[in-house]
Amino acid sequence: MANEKALRSLLEAVAHGNVTPDTALDSLKDLAYEQVGDFAKIDHHRSLRTGFPEVIWGLGKTPDQIVQIMEVMRHRNPVVMATRIEPAVYAVLQSKVRGLRYYEMAKIAAITPDEIEPQFEGVIGILSAGTADLPIAEEAAVTAELAGFRVLRLWDVGVAGIHRLLSNRHLIESASVLIVVAGMEGALPSVVAGLADCPVIAVPTSIGYGASFGGLAPLLTMLNSCAPGIGVVNIDNGFGAAVLAGQILRTAQKLKLEK
Repeated sequence: MANEKALRSLLEAVAHGNVTPDTALDSLKDLAYEQVGDFAKIDHHRSLRTGFPEVIWGLGKTPDQIVQIMEVMRHRNPVVMATRIEPAVYAVLQSKVRGLRYYEMAKIAAITPDEIEPQFEGVIGILSAGTADLPIAEEAAVTAELAGFRVLRLWDVGVAGIHRLLSNRHLIESASVLIVVAGMEGALPSVVAGLADCPVIAVPTSIGYGASFGGLAPLLTMLNSCAPGIGVVNIDNGFGAAVLAGQILRTAQKLKLEK
């Protein structure tokens, strides 16, 4: 499906009844990418295959490269998102990309519709242990919202003052999937998993004193949790946690529709 002749042949076969729409859809899922300059290849059909469009990783790219990628993607996607965008980079992008929004805490720049309505059932609850963990927690929250999921935020409920968590237990119980973001020793996901009846996605952050080794200590704590039902993503990977939570909810909705 990488050239016009092959694509036309497939569409004509569908029109004449020689190929079923489902067979054609399977073929189109791997439709070719689009070249941007000599530095990027945009996978326009990733959303068709996986349910989520390609997202721009901002670190290591020049503002000009990000601008060119965004302008190509905006013609095929209602939401175009770039992560890890520093304020100075956004200042450059803002003057070159029409309608660009900036979520400063999350360091996400995005082209979006005026309003984004939730497209899927369920609620993604996101908890942060401390205020210093908020940039990663907000990266998860904004990613989930831009992807069409309903988000519930619960900030600064770490184990050093566990009464703050326990007084919000009703919010934990209302979530369909939980993302728990914590640095230091990373104990919060274990506590939450002992209270919740839904999947818990743990996100270690690089917040902490020297012995936290830039997030390695909370990562190991979360991997060694005695509470079952916890999945762990990489250090500071709020984006990945949001996508995983979204996949869980999308799969649940898909199974419901198949019944």
